[in-house]
Amino acid sequence: MQELKERIDKDRLPHHVGVIMDGNGRWAKGKGKPRVFGHHSAVEAVRATVESCAELGVGYLTLYAFSTENWSRPEMEVGALMQLLVDTIGNEMEMMLDNGIRLATIGDTAGLPEATQQALRFGIEQTASGEGMTLILALNYSGKWDLARAAHQLATEVSAGRLDPEAVDEGTLSSRLSTHAYPDPELIIRTSGEHRLSNFFLWQAAYAEFYFSPVFWPEFRKPDLYAAIVDFQQRERRFGKTSEQLKQPTNH
Repeated sequence: MQELKERIDKDRLPHHVGVIMDGNGRWAKGKGKPRVFGHHSAVEAVRATVESCAELGVGYLTLYAFSTENWSRPEMEVGALMQLLVDTIGNEMEMMLDNGIRLATIGDTAGLPEATQQALRFGIEQTASGEGMTLILALNYSGKWDLARAAHQLATEVSAGRLDPEAVDEGTLSSRLSTHAYPDPELIIRTSGEHRLSNFFLWQAAYAEFYFSPVFWPEFRKPDLYAAIVDFQQRERRFGKTSEQLKQPTNH
């Protein structure tokens, strides 16, 4: 683990990391346990990822915790997930405060159970003065929901005469997304060997680097996070330019 960590260049960290935490149910099934066992076991993976990102100096970490599509899961599993979220916020408060972590959320949190909303408000209020990493929980979130919501807001503003339709561009749309206060992710990690976005950050991931880990989320630990960042730092990020252009000195 230490060898991997030492290979990380602190000057080239991804400013924003997104994580699609996948594989809880399949991991539990492989052990002959119910899916809920996988969710509870995943708390250690969350702690390890949050702590390691904060220690390294990552500015923003978004965890895709509950998608709009997850409501279709069995009612008992959804209820257990909501209660687990409440418990985890309380249990991890000391860790967040010790690391200067600010808690934030994106998504339609008004659609969550009241107890969950209260726990989120408590966590956000208690960590508001943190000066380290911002931990963003994507809850009742999906990329399509985010884009549809932004489009509706823009249409309403145009209809009311508050916005010139000619002024609608990429920047205007971005400013109406739930992530408008945060930089776009530079690295998106998905666990369990799956290779898809699953409706996460559809707009924001336009130039993100993807890292697909074969590890099921409950077993994801600090070395796995370090491996993802080392892999990220070995890539050439061209943003439409050529390798030769990137090598040319910048005129100031």
